[in-house]
Amino acid sequence: MKLWVGLGNPEPGMLRQRHNIGFMALDTIAIRHGFSPWRQRFKGLVAEGTIGGQKVLALKPLTYMNLSGESVQAAAAFFKLPPDDITAWHDELDLAPGKIRVKRGGGAAGHNGLRSMDRMLGTPDYWRVRLGIGHPGDKARVTGYVLGDFAKVDMDWLLPTLDGVADAAPLLAAGKPEDFMTKVALLTREQN
Repeated sequence: MKLWVGLGNPEPGMLRQRHNIGFMALDTIAIRHGFSPWRQRFKGLVAEGTIGGQKVLALKPLTYMNLSGESVQAAAAFFKLPPDDITAWHDELDLAPGKIRVKRGGGAAGHNGLRSMDRMLGTPDYWRVRLGIGHPGDKARVTGYVLGDFAKVDMDWLLPTLDGVADAAPLLAAGKPEDFMTKVALLTREQN
């Protein structure tokens, strides 16, 4: 089983924020691949499905970004999952809007959701799908930017990107991150 964790904040007024692109990605994947309805478990919302023959548990922590690791640790411990079976889907300031990078391990780079996961899992050695949202240009504007809603103009790249990650998800589930990134890039190249 794979545990795919979307990072975000649970308040209804926060659903369209850039910080919630991880939730948005999992929602799109769950719909596209016919996952079970979302239900509360592990201090979050979970949906189950099969992608490319691989069982996937999608998790959206309801603990707020800064405490995401509590939810992830509870699910990982229950299913006895090693870090290699866990993938965090999160916003990435250092990537242009709509760009995707997958990597294993690394630092939190100031991302409180990743920092919480590192602390609760005891390791940073899990997979990350870095979903580019761009940078506001000034470090002092970062908090307001990530907690701001996507603008209407952002839909031109956001919706194709979410569709692209959902379409390419079987490659990621099969352990082919390079192929996943390539397919997303091909599917979204006209928009980005």
